[in-house]
Amino acid sequence: MKKFALVAFLLAVGVVAGRAQESRQDVSISGSGVIEPFVSSSTDVKVSANRGLGALISYRFMLTPRGAVEANYGYSQNSIHYKAPSLDNKVNTRLQEVTAAYVYNFNFHNFNPFVEAGGGALMFGNIRNIGTTTLDVKSQTTIVGLGGAGLAYEISPSFDIRVEYRAIFSKVPNFGYTSFNTNRYYVVNNPVIGVAYHF
Repeated sequence: MKKFALVAFLLAVGVVAGRAQESRQDVSISGSGVIEPFVSSSTDVKVSANRGLGALISYRFMLTPRGAVEANYGYSQNSIHYKAPSLDNKVNTRLQEVTAAYVYNFNFHNFNPFVEAGGGALMFGNIRNIGTTTLDVKSQTTIVGLGGAGLAYEISPSFDIRVEYRAIFSKVPNFGYTSFNTNRYYVVNNPVIGVAYHF
């Protein structure tokens, strides 16, 4: 009986120690691109943008072996061009993202494909420099939807490399300036690549 109790105790300690070492959280730092599409609207305003570069920081918490919740903060800069018969203006933009998503993982040895869906906000801030050709613009926040798919490659138990395509569905910003109104929505393409640390 004592041997059985000792074996049961050691087994329980082993299970607890194994659970304590299991990685359920990770944080990732990625470089990102921002590619906004050309938009032509019924208001005669045409919107285009330069490609932007930025960074994305993400935190994931595993709820199950396949499901996780993720929080994201992104920062990038680009320039948006508004053109119509009566205007031709550019706004140098500071774009910040705050989003949350549910992530579903598939596990194949060291390769871990995943998909995600969620929402949040994009904060379009204007940078007042020579890249902004009108002073009538203000910062603007839009509510957005987020979808994406990617692949994580595990290079060690603590680190993986992540490549992902993210699509952010947003209303086209007008920066509080009615002449920039398009009454349209668009998808901001956001490819990212980075490194994640599991703990």
